[in-house]
This record gives sequence, structure tokens and C-alpha cells, in this order.
Amino acid sequence: MKRTHTIASLGTLVELRSLDVDRLQADLASQEATRTRYQNNLARLDALTEGSGATGALPLALALNCGAYKQNVMAMADLHRTDLALHEANMAVSQRKLADAWTKRELLGKVLEQEQVLHAREQERAVRKREDDIATQSWMAGRTASAA
Repeated sequence: MKRTHTIASLGTLVELRSLDVDRLQADLASQEATRTRYQNNLARLDALTEGSGATGALPLALALNCGAYKQNVMAMADLHRTDLALHEANMAVSQRKLADAWTKRELLGKVLEQEQVLHAREQERAVRKREDDIATQSWMAGRTASAA
């Protein structure tokens, strides 16, 4: 009975660990989508910077305006790069958490498997013992009947 309770408890723990792994995987997938958006935005900002053209051939007012535009776009791109770097650092932490959760789930799964094997062996031994006892009683009854 105790081993059955242990197996049930371990099964519950494995299920909880699996849910945790699934949650962390979903979170990491969401973070990957955010990273892709950052990268796409950076590519667009770089294209905007390059696409605004050279400012030296423009009249002074337009050159100032275009220069300010480029500076603002480059500043925004720098902020995005910083945000992306921070986001990727958070992703690395999330990946480590996922790896740790997966390892814990696998270890508990192995312990559960071992407990199930031990429980099956115990049940098999109990069945064999009962069969041996019945065979012994039958043999003894046969001897007693033939001796009488």
C-alpha cells in the first residue's frame, strides 16, 4: 500500500513537472516571437536610415531636417538593439530554467519508473507465493488423503 501511494505521489509530481516544462516552453516560444519582431523592426529601421539618402546635396533646411530624421531613426535603432540584447539575456535565463525543469521532470520520471518496476516485482512475488502456498496445501491434502 505504501509503494502504491509513493507511485501515485510520484506520478502527480511528474505531471506537475511536465506542466511546468510545457509552460516554460510556451513562454520561450513567446519570447522567440518577440525577438523576431525586434530583429524585423531593426531591419526596417536600418532600411529607413539608408533609404533617406545623402544629405549633402540637399538645400540647407532639407539637409538639417533629413539629418535630424536620420539621427532620430539611428537613436531608435540603438534603443531597439539595447532592448533586444536585454531580451536575449532574459531568453537565456528562460532557456536555463527550461533545461532545469526538464531535467527535474526526467529524474522524477526515472524514479517513478523504478518504483513501478519494484511494485510489479513485489506483486509478482506475492502471486508466486500464493500459488506456491496453494500448491503446497494441495500436495499436503493429497498426502493426507492417501495416508488415510
